[in-house]
Amino acid sequence: MLIALIARDKTDALETRKANRDAHLAYIDATGVVEQAGPLLDKAEQMIGSLVILNVADMAAAQDWAANDPYAKANLLESVDLIPWKRVIEK
Repeated sequence: MLIALIARDKTDALETRKANRDAHLAYIDATGVVEQAGPLLDKAEQMIGSLVILNVADMAAAQDWAANDPYAKANLLESVDLIPWKRVIEK
């Protein structure tokens, strides 16, 4: 099951994001369920959130992944939406 995780950072949290980025990327690598991922950017191209496409068994697995993400544990995130997603175009 593909799940789009859309996370928005708290205001003025760029330093928290930067401080936890290596752990977040290591978590992505270690868990092996991320199909695609990247930061959301503001007009100044500063990181303000994340878009992560998870390939997991079910919504509960997506919720567990999100809860254990180092960004979540660092209290970086203002909101996290988990939305079932269907891949239609692949390049």
